[in-house]
Amino acid sequence: QVQLVDSGGGLVQAGDSLRLSCTASGRTISSYSTGWFRQVFGKEREFVAAISWGGGATYYADSVKGRFTISRDNTKNTVYLQMNSLKPEDTAVYYCAVRRSAATGATMMSYDYGYWGQGTQVTVSS
Repeated sequence: QVQLVDSGGGLVQAGDSLRLSCTASGRTISSYSTGWFRQVFGKEREFVAAISWGGGATYYADSVKGRFTISRDNTKNTVYLQMNSLKPEDTAVYYCAVRRSAATGATMMSYDYGYWGQGTQVTVSS
């Protein structure tokens, strides 16, 4: 079992930057693809970004491509989401996720992930 702790959210103005962190415990996640999702109440959870194990491949939703960067530091068992040029429509609760099985590719589908962080709130004002 993997436990994930999200952090780094906050209240910022449009155009500002934030870096979200997701630290895993209970298991080394270097061999697991990971992702970030976000959700607004009343809407389905939305894919944001994913990274393969080892960091060799990354994928982004069209809405964040060019502004967000997903990365990982396996020495710290941590996944990051660098968010630049934030927009009000980025406001959401952000969740990191880890796939249940090792040696499987990055995916945008939430049901392919077995472990989730508690979520961190990102609020972007105009």
